[in-house]
Amino acid sequence: MDEEFEREVLERLEGIEHRLTQLERDQNMLRRANSSARATSRSRWLRPPMWTFEQYLPRALDLAAFAPVPELPTEVPRIAIVTPSYNHARYLDATIDSILAQNYPNLHYHVQDGGSADGTVELLKARGDRISWRSARDNGQSHAINLGFDGVDSEIMAYLNSDDMLLPGTLAYVANFFRDHPDVDIVYGHRVFIDRDGHEVGRAVFPAHHGKTLQYADYIPQETMFWRRRVWQALKSIDESFHYAMDWDFILRAQDAGFRFARLPRFLACFRVHDEQKTAATYDVGALEMQTLRLRCLGFVPSHLQIRRAVAPYVARQLAFHWGYKLGLLKY
Repeated sequence: MDEEFEREVLERLEGIEHRLTQLERDQNMLRRANSSARATSRSRWLRPPMWTFEQYLPRALDLAAFAPVPELPTEVPRIAIVTPSYNHARYLDATIDSILAQNYPNLHYHVQDGGSADGTVELLKARGDRISWRSARDNGQSHAINLGFDGVDSEIMAYLNSDDMLLPGTLAYVANFFRDHPDVDIVYGHRVFIDRDGHEVGRAVFPAHHGKTLQYADYIPQETMFWRRRVWQALKSIDESFHYAMDWDFILRAQDAGFRFARLPRFLACFRVHDEQKTAATYDVGALEMQTLRLRCLGFVPSHLQIRRAVAPYVARQLAFHWGYKLGLLKY
């Protein structure tokens, strides 16, 4: 009986010891997790906001919080905008609304759809004659943009993807800037990040344009970019061999041709972040295309370390602008 009792006590003690060991292991794991979370939190403070899409929890996009709509210039230049689209009916309405709500009196707006089967055509038909559109199979986004601009006569050009949005007053502001700065050929501005439901999740403000950095990394937010017709005439078109980095290729060719860029001190558009976007779905293709562009520009393919070193000064300036804006020292 004594042996039996002793065995039972030993078994219970072993069980208690096992549970204590497990608790200690769990506590260590929790401590490491908390340490990692604190490190991640600290790293977020230093992560470049221009490449950090989700910066805070979703909140309503307050359009009235941005700069007021400026007055139109006396002579309103013609602006042409093309939206390439394919099976994006979920977002396309908001894109179209953001352009038509500009109430810009000299606008040519065209949606070039790739033959969508998700209700896009019905959505476009419902717009009547307020927009120009065509739905037919194409060879990808670059081809669709070129098709959309074919035969269009305008002084200012841009393309806006079917999940992005312009902010109020963007077209009037761009028209005024081009009027007042005849030597500038391409402009872009600050961006807002929104989620799939249209809620704001981040913002990015940018320092002045820096051509050398652009050879290593594309920091220009495409949805905010506008250019003069003379740029298109010189470059001919979007290069259809690119399916991911076509905007960076266009920008680099414009820079190589001597066209002048300017970053505008205003939030111009919203970039939508969602699981189906091409940016996330075709990263491998994009990596190869970016490698091709760096080789063409620099004459060699830089390592990740060389890229980080080359863009570090611009990233530092962008962080300074970001926190200057966050702290209310910079107003846009």
